[in-house]
Amino acid sequence: MGAMPEEIEGIVALLKNPIALSMGKRIYFRGQINGNDTVVVFSRWGKVAAATTATTLIHEFKITELLFTGVAGAISPELKIGDVVLGKRLIQHDMDARPLMAQHEIPLLSKTYFESDTTHLDITSKAMDEVFENNCLHAIIEKEYLREFNISQPKYVVGDIASGDQFFSSNKQKQALSTQLPEVLCVEMEGAAVAQVCYEHEIPFSVIRTISDVADDQSHIDFPSFINKISSKYAAEIIKNIFKQI
Repeated sequence: MGAMPEEIEGIVALLKNPIALSMGKRIYFRGQINGNDTVVVFSRWGKVAAATTATTLIHEFKITELLFTGVAGAISPELKIGDVVLGKRLIQHDMDARPLMAQHEIPLLSKTYFESDTTHLDITSKAMDEVFENNCLHAIIEKEYLREFNISQPKYVVGDIASGDQFFSSNKQKQALSTQLPEVLCVEMEGAAVAQVCYEHEIPFSVIRTISDVADDQSHIDFPSFINKISSKYAAEIIKNIFKQI
């Protein structure tokens, strides 16, 4: 799954013998990558849309693993535009059923965080090592675009990702989330909902988020250009390397 339509274009291009199927206002592309049966789809934005897409993948396409790529706003000051976060734990920062239960706890599941499967986390980490240690991104992205976003030595980290139906575009939002959840590295709008669906259906998942902005007052300015010039290339290269590990 890709969180932006531009991001799945490069991944669809990796498919051998692609077939497009329309279902529920989404187009699912079926094919093979490195001999593995694969379905690629744009999740649409927000938790409900992404959860709906994940559920369709599980029930209609019988997937056995879900990879989700997209962009995110940095919450940790250690992250820069162009860095990548591989989700170890996913949390819904806008879930709040107090006083019935603790803040951020998912009703009926008694869970606050959804953890990625360690085996698949290791596979994805090895693929990311290849991408970043070999400077693959510098070979596939124009130098002028890397300079535009001040990307020189991008890195990837493994840690917590927060999801909610909000686009972060102010320092006030950012500081509030950091105060509530100090271990969260970045914020986006879909990952934890997808993780919940996968958890309930016992499907392993990986959530990979490229930092497109620093979740402040300039976020809306950086976002569209970054998607087109940078993150779409990231997504295809990372997915290609994951399939080499399988």
